[in-house]
Amino acid sequence: MYSPESEVHILGPREQLCSLLGYQFADPGLLELSLRHRSWCAENGAVASNERLEFLGDSVLGLIITDHLYRSDPGISEGVLARNRSELVSAVALAGVARTRELGAAMSLGKGEEATGGRNKTSILADGIEAVIGAVYLDGGIGAATVVVLDLLHERIQDVLYGGLASDHKSQLQELSARRFGQLPRYVLTEEGPEHEKHFSAQVELDGEPWGAGEGRTKKEAEQAAAEQAFERLQNPNKDNPDQPDTSAQPDSDQPDLGSLAVSDRQEASSIPTETTPGGTHA
Repeated sequence: MYSPESEVHILGPREQLCSLLGYQFADPGLLELSLRHRSWCAENGAVASNERLEFLGDSVLGLIITDHLYRSDPGISEGVLARNRSELVSAVALAGVARTRELGAAMSLGKGEEATGGRNKTSILADGIEAVIGAVYLDGGIGAATVVVLDLLHERIQDVLYGGLASDHKSQLQELSARRFGQLPRYVLTEEGPEHEKHFSAQVELDGEPWGAGEGRTKKEAEQAAAEQAFERLQNPNKDNPDQPDTSAQPDSDQPDLGSLAVSDRQEASSIPTETTPGGTHA
């Protein structure tokens, strides 16, 4: 016999987002505003976008993370605190946690952004999660925002505090590429947008072949995203393409081992054309 209680309620994208965030808004209007990308607003009567909430959320996020890092280990120096905070609030890190909460599906995007994969763009997702944090702060105060932020970034915080900078994929990829290919990664960068709002895309090449791509608001963020993808592919060479040759074996004996080269030889081995950047360089 049918009963309303037997119906399975399928969550919409925004309900799903709130469920994954572990937070329900008292003012749903704040959530709606936090998910409005400017491209959607331009097509719908120039209504307010999420940019002001993003601005607020960026500061709230920075305060919560700084406070948590400061209290976690009284012995950490200012320099390490700054480096750890930068690692945790980077666009790459924020976009990563936004993807785990399915934020992209809940965003309101213009037709152009929709057509070009905006729901998975690092810059849009990073800005969006900052706007959501700003909305949580206005809706529930600093206590609610703290719970949401620390839950979002819990695993990354643990990695940064106790396992090293987990998202420094450029360094990890450099070491792995040197072992397997006997040479360093090469990054090819492109940029678009006005000077005050640049958007960067990066492709990383290993042994002359493209292995990863990424994007970000800075060159470093784009390269880190590309390096992360390439590193994961190197760890699982046959996952996406069964025909991809297995590169897990050590390089042939006639290939140079960068770890055993003299400093001058390593510098020569890592030199690349001016339009690319070396894998071991950090901003």
